Amino acid sequence: MSGTSKKPATKSKGRASSASATAANTSLSRRAMLAGIGAAAAVASNLAANLAMPGILRATELEPEKEDLKFGFIKLTDMAPLAIAYEKGYFEEEGLFVTLDAQANWKVLLDGVIDGQLDGAHMLAGQPLAATIGFGTKAHIVTPLSMDLNGNAITVSNAIWKQMKQNLPMKDGKPVHPIKADALKPVVEKYQEEGEPFNMGMVFPVSTHNYELRYWLAAGGLHPGFYAPRKGDISGQLQADVLLSVTPPPQMPATMEAGTIQGYCVGEPWNQQAVFRGLGVPVITNYEIWKNNPEKVFGLRADFIRKYPKTTLAIVKAMIRAAIWLDENNNANRMEAVKILARSDYVGADAEVIANSMTGTFEYERGDKRPIPDFNVFFRYFATYPYYSDAIWFLTQMRRWGQIPEAKPDSWYHGIARKVYKPAIYLKAAQMLVDEGKAKKEDFPFGTDGYKPEQKDFIDGISYDGKKPNAYIDKFPIGLKGSDVI
Repeated sequence: MSGTSKKPATKSKGRASSASATAANTSLSRRAMLAGIGAAAAVASNLAANLAMPGILRATELEPEKEDLKFGFIKLTDMAPLAIAYEKGYFEEEGLFVTLDAQANWKVLLDGVIDGQLDGAHMLAGQPLAATIGFGTKAHIVTPLSMDLNGNAITVSNAIWKQMKQNLPMKDGKPVHPIKADALKPVVEKYQEEGEPFNMGMVFPVSTHNYELRYWLAAGGLHPGFYAPRKGDISGQLQADVLLSVTPPPQMPATMEAGTIQGYCVGEPWNQQAVFRGLGVPVITNYEIWKNNPEKVFGLRADFIRKYPKTTLAIVKAMIRAAIWLDENNNANRMEAVKILARSDYVGADAEVIANSMTGTFEYERGDKRPIPDFNVFFRYFATYPYYSDAIWFLTQMRRWGQIPEAKPDSWYHGIARKVYKPAIYLKAAQMLVDEGKAKKEDFPFGTDGYKPEQKDFIDGISYDGKKPNAYIDKFPIGLKGSDVI
């Protein structure tokens, strides 16, 4: 491999990474059979090996229309399903030969998928939705698979934390969690009195991080600002108490250290990195803002899934298998995953930093490490199923903050969710894995209508019913609702 581009170890000579020799032989035999090359004896030998492995021959019968694929990702721990599907040979066992390529930022990644330089990518959940409705770049992007739950946090600088801490209840010498933005409000008001802007970073205008940070701030009485695309203002800072701006994830700690921002919302390992470097304190995880919230998705162009339906199924199967591996046996495989992710071609952070959150704990102040077993969830709780209600939640937040500038009927929200999220593909891939003995039927939500029951585990106590988006929007004291426009 070179730079951040990770190609499969030679397609005809097995794997140079941690995948087993069995996976190598599987990919070799499939390549030989599908291409019609190689000596007859070698093909026969490898075919015999496949016949002895349950499910492998059935996977070859899927015959992906496109075998060579390039997928993009950002250096975050929640790209793990891609890394594990590659390293454990799941892509190859499904007949796919994948290159994983780290991208500079979320816009570059999205553009790469749209223009075809990337076949698919680890994406912010809001990206396929925003592209499809035309906020920012216009393109029909879809997702047949969600990649994880939770995994983010909000971090503030040491100076801000020192001021916040004065406003917090304590128990046994430690702050009581969860920490609400109420504790930050007096600090922001002091900045305002002194005529100073209070700046915070998030990773992209349609990122979960942006919406989570806004949600937390607004729940504490702080206005995070509006977007006004019809007026050409897409800063998101209109009427804001706290000014939010985009910073790429790996640059968050350094940007805060430079004083450009006073805090940020980002995925791991960049909150724990601030702790280890003594730069700041994570004050709340997104698990505490919205328990088991959806995070990243796997994005593909709509024309890709139409042109390559079998390839799409193979991708989803491989990534479901990776998610199962990441969560199985009470996270028993997480330390192995940490070592893989620590490599420079994936996340490129110290294994100790990644392990701090990836293995079921989370460190706030240095030394204040607390158990959060569900900080990273990749498979349990039906994490990989693309729920329509998850899509609709993101759309409600786009409307709340002005990215959707005018009122839409409930039917519009449901229609966009169905246009972007593709659970039928997911369930077809899941059923194939069940039939092949690689997954258990009870681990998938067969029979669901695509909507979760009403959810109540939000930091502000406001419940969410995905079937009633406008009624949900109307519950918020801060934000656009009804016929409001900017």
